[in-house]
Amino acid sequence: MAYKINDACVSCGACEPECPVSCISEGDNIYVIDPNVCIDCGACAAVCPVGAPNPA
Repeated sequence: MAYKINDACVSCGACEPECPVSCISEGDNIYVIDPNVCIDCGACAAVCPVGAPNPA
């Protein structure tokens, strides 16, 4: 099950460099996770200051 970034995202970018498979990118308003690449490791959730990434 891939992670998904919810609307709480403040676009700080802390999650992007932590992803071991580079599936996080900057979207129009918030960062987004490619569910086809996400390995469900939770690295993004561990560094997010607002808890935006959650299991989808």
